[in-house]
Amino acid sequence: AIATGKGNLVLFVGSATGKDGIGGASFASADITEESAQDLPAVQVGDPFQEKKLLEACLEVIQTGAVVGMQDMGAAGIICSTAEMSAKGKAGMNIHLEKIPTRQANMKTWELLLSESQERMLLVAEKGKEQAVMDVFKKWDLPCAVIGEVTDDGLLNFYMHGQLEASLPAEELVLGGGAPQYDRPFSQPKYFEQLRAFDARKVPQPDQYITIAEQVIQIPSIASKRWVYQQYDSMVGTSNTSTNSPSDAAVISIKNTKKALAVTTDCNSRYVFANPYKGAMIAVSEAARNLVCSGAKPLGVTNCLNFGNPYDPEVYYQFVEVIKGMGEACRKFDTPVTGGNVSFYNQNPDGPVYPTPTIGMVGLLEDVANKMTLDFKAAGDVIYCVGEITDDINASQYLAKICAVNFSPAPYFDLEKEFLLQQKLSSFIDNKLIQSAHDVSEGGLFLTLCESGFHQNLGFAIKTQKVIRKDAFLF
Repeated sequence: AIATGKGNLVLFVGSATGKDGIGGASFASADITEESAQDLPAVQVGDPFQEKKLLEACLEVIQTGAVVGMQDMGAAGIICSTAEMSAKGKAGMNIHLEKIPTRQANMKTWELLLSESQERMLLVAEKGKEQAVMDVFKKWDLPCAVIGEVTDDGLLNFYMHGQLEASLPAEELVLGGGAPQYDRPFSQPKYFEQLRAFDARKVPQPDQYITIAEQVIQIPSIASKRWVYQQYDSMVGTSNTSTNSPSDAAVISIKNTKKALAVTTDCNSRYVFANPYKGAMIAVSEAARNLVCSGAKPLGVTNCLNFGNPYDPEVYYQFVEVIKGMGEACRKFDTPVTGGNVSFYNQNPDGPVYPTPTIGMVGLLEDVANKMTLDFKAAGDVIYCVGEITDDINASQYLAKICAVNFSPAPYFDLEKEFLLQQKLSSFIDNKLIQSAHDVSEGGLFLTLCESGFHQNLGFAIKTQKVIRKDAFLF
């Protein structure tokens, strides 16, 4: 994603530009009120087939050797892509907006600049090699147009039919350049006092564990989502290896190789609400654990960070602590953050949403034959709980939904122990010492055991530990 080389050509590739999504990024960064509903931008309509063609064409065009740099057009559209690519290459661009393929007539300059239409890329090609690029996109029946050229003055010049409409330094629009950076005030949320006041000894232990177990498994965030995902084709492209053999992460084979990718998303917003720093570390760690339980090595992270109004010092405190915790865990697992987004202002008159830093993580299996599944394989097999079991019900769904206790600290967590546990689990799988692996997370050990038994219609018999209260052991 870089623009270099004076005179190199700037190409627009992908779906034609429309008015959809204009102002989407700014709308996402404003308080939601009854009045703001009137400002709702046209929603971008995705076209998965067009996106697939664009991805395949981009992979193919890289092989031509004509591509200098390439970046997708996301939030803020063309103006964002041109600025980021130019700033990274210490270059500028002259862009001729009338050359952009459009699907709506008479689009205005600012609409062309800010449209967030989907399935579009900005590409810089070596001058003289542009035909090789255009031939690839013609093969894939995708719009491709030369819309400008790279300059060496660091300026973004936007023209419409030869008339200069805007001119500004690319550096002024990017973080680390002239874009404003804020040092906002933040303070620990007042509800932390309620968290510190929690005493698990005051929570009565249940008598009817069967009834409690039935209630836990029906909590919406825990209950099976099979009725949703079974409505979709799980065999598109025939690369999904998880359809008939469930695992903690989705495992997708890479054609013509033995390798496979493992993909997962994770976040427990209750943990983050209780302790933003620790909760963010747990979110990253659980994503990594899902990959490891599937036989993969974690490679990288993307994120979707959801918070309330950043002008609220308590909300901004959550954000600051989450970034610290996420960074600490990513460094530990050696998983760089390749991208993501931040959505602020998620609140209503009742207050902000729970801080929710959703973590997307991808991992690699060198040999898809080493994929590990989560289901029990046969009656009589021995079940092991690997790792430390603690007398802890903090921030659990059981505590919140069954016991109606909404303020408790985050559960016990040790990043170093988590890392070592995952290393050990990887060695178990690599040496083919185990037949299944499933992480313990929301719903506790009880739900983990249930999910492991469902696929083969197997049950389980376990012993609880007397030194740990039974509800903490199970839920």
